[in-house]
Amino acid sequence: MKYPIAIEPGDETTAWSVVVPDLPGCFSAADSGIDEAIDQAKAAIELWIETALDTGMDVPKPSSIALLQKKREFRGWIWAIAEIDPALLSDEIERVNITLPKRVLARLDAKAKQSGETRSGYIAHLAIQA
Repeated sequence: MKYPIAIEPGDETTAWSVVVPDLPGCFSAADSGIDEAIDQAKAAIELWIETALDTGMDVPKPSSIALLQKKREFRGWIWAIAEIDPALLSDEIERVNITLPKRVLARLDAKAKQSGETRSGYIAHLAIQA
């Protein structure tokens, strides 16, 4: 996915500000210039999407940069695109193989059973909580 980002240029004393208009409250900043600003925006977008999915929110689709450029609040800002891996939005199930010591696997299975979950479901919840 490609999200338009609005970048307000910084200088020696002010950070470069970045706003992701399509994702309410998603913003970032950078000290060393436009390249860092774009990289920081990508990280902010990924965290925003991950949080939205974990809490059951919808993830808005990216808007047209041409439409966003017309907004008065972004006059004079620089526009760029932050490309995000679409796998972040995928709920597709993927089978994986892991290797664990038997004692760890026994504890994992006991905790999963205690929680009323499958091994895979329990591992997924632990990963989301982390």
